[in-house]
Amino acid sequence: MHPIIRCAALGTLATLFTLSASAQAPKPAAAETLRIAYIDPLSGAFANVGEQGLKHFQAMADEINARGGAGGKKIEVIGFDNKTSPQESLNQFKRVVDQGIRYITQGNGSSVANALIEAVNRHNERNPGKEILFLNYAAVDPAFTNEKCSFWHFRFDANSDMKMESLTTWMAQNKEIKKVYLINQDYSHGHAVKKTAREMLRIKRPDIQIVGDDLHPLGQVKDFSPYVAKMKQAGTDTIITGNWGTDMTLLAKAAKDAGLNATFYTYYGGGLGALPGMGEAAEGRVKQITEWHENIVPNKTEKFAVAFEQKYKNDFYYLRVRTSMQMLAKAIADARSDDPKKVALALEGMKFEADTGEVEMRKQDHQLIQPLYLSTVYKTAARGGPKEVKYDVENTGLGFKTDARLEGYTSAQPTSCQMKRP
Repeated sequence: MHPIIRCAALGTLATLFTLSASAQAPKPAAAETLRIAYIDPLSGAFANVGEQGLKHFQAMADEINARGGAGGKKIEVIGFDNKTSPQESLNQFKRVVDQGIRYITQGNGSSVANALIEAVNRHNERNPGKEILFLNYAAVDPAFTNEKCSFWHFRFDANSDMKMESLTTWMAQNKEIKKVYLINQDYSHGHAVKKTAREMLRIKRPDIQIVGDDLHPLGQVKDFSPYVAKMKQAGTDTIITGNWGTDMTLLAKAAKDAGLNATFYTYYGGGLGALPGMGEAAEGRVKQITEWHENIVPNKTEKFAVAFEQKYKNDFYYLRVRTSMQMLAKAIADARSDDPKKVALALEGMKFEADTGEVEMRKQDHQLIQPLYLSTVYKTAARGGPKEVKYDVENTGLGFKTDARLEGYTSAQPTSCQMKRP
């Protein structure tokens, strides 16, 4: 045979062999890991809060993985540092897209959440079949489940209007409240707290005076004593604040140092650093509205919370992280797929038996409806406080005692959401 013809024949045989082998070779196995991008501050003023949240998600991933994963896939939660900046969050979102991650979660800062919702919407519209789902565990601007609602966004925390509904309902019963001071961070969440507090108090207790109303830069105030001085001068007996992170810690510390004799109604008085900042001055005077605290009765989360604290040397705080991960795993199982669109369809309208009772992911706006607890700081039982205060916060010897459990329907708000579904 002519050498060229022979080579051609051999080449043809080689090609046929390659094609045959390719046809017989097993297809690559589907990815065995479901990755979730955690886009929150891991540096800067709110790094401690971001790190705490990341540990919560990783602990829940470990628990789900130990039970066989979500739909048979292991969950991996990967931290992306956004420095609490909307622009940096968009940079990190681009990294998430480039790495092929199709689930994101975030909670610290509604300005960040707003940027991410818009980015997710744009990406999903331009990339059908490669959609990304946003699980919001703590950004509480009401707009996200009203005029800015999105099919691709699910919120597992009560929004700020829902929390204020509960706070003001309780405040309305206390006739000793006469002079209220509002202090909040100067961004969308703080503005929402300010606006709704004024509206609801006017309806429920028109006799109450609003003696001060301050907005301050997010994460930039190092000394809150000038604000506290204004509170004292105004004769303030009650403070309402949506502050979180260092802004809650430093406010609490300034109030303690000035000997401010006022009751705090807070969203995040039990958040990282707040009670250590105020110390025993918080006893009987710091209240919070949350979906859980470590001394609720009955406490189905107790065993998990204790194990978490032993492992991470941090308090377990975000029950909503636990709930969101459990509901995600169930949605994946129900959908028999981890495709974000199919999972979203399984999540919306889901009723789920969480640790505090049944919760519902409202289909109309993707807002979780759940029980809330109003609670007050006391010394632990071991230090002579109420017997219900078994666990303290951050080794302070102070913990929360339930004032009232408020069922989901009592805080649920109507929604203006006109959701565009794919």
